[in-house]
Amino acid sequence: MKTPVTFSTSDATSTAPLIVRDRNGEYFSAQPEDILQAARALLERKLHGQVFLDRPETVQDYLRTRIGHLDHEVFGVVHLDAQHRMIKAEEMFRGSLSQTSVYPREVVKDCLLSNSAAVILYHNHPSGSPEPSRADEALTQQLKAALSLVDVRVLDHIVVTNTTTMSFAQRGLI
Repeated sequence: MKTPVTFSTSDATSTAPLIVRDRNGEYFSAQPEDILQAARALLERKLHGQVFLDRPETVQDYLRTRIGHLDHEVFGVVHLDAQHRMIKAEEMFRGSLSQTSVYPREVVKDCLLSNSAAVILYHNHPSGSPEPSRADEALTQQLKAALSLVDVRVLDHIVVTNTTTMSFAQRGLI
């Protein structure tokens, strides 16, 4: 049996377990990671096929919950159709604490296989600073140029931390 989740309220600590149901209909006490994983899956299902750019905050919140907690860098792509509905979001490259190698050829290939009309690029900074490096800016321009050759628009590149995000589009860098 899993241990009950302890959470703090403003005036006391409670040990009431948070209960979740698994796919077989069995109930069990949830661990914090179980709850976060379920929330991420629910958010992904909710956003799949939806217009993804109705509010920039929606995209940023989604990405922060998806990768903001990671202790290593990842680079990913949100694939969008011609009406900017989400086709899929996936992490394509995994790196170390401070860098990730990104291969433009693989990004272009994945966009073609996904039949993407547009993309939102994203990666995280485990350091906690959302400020893009010169390498981040150069990579964004390189990917934008490569993808434009196959008629895929780069709408944004979002740098994600655990608490905040930075949008290249909002800063006028795209």
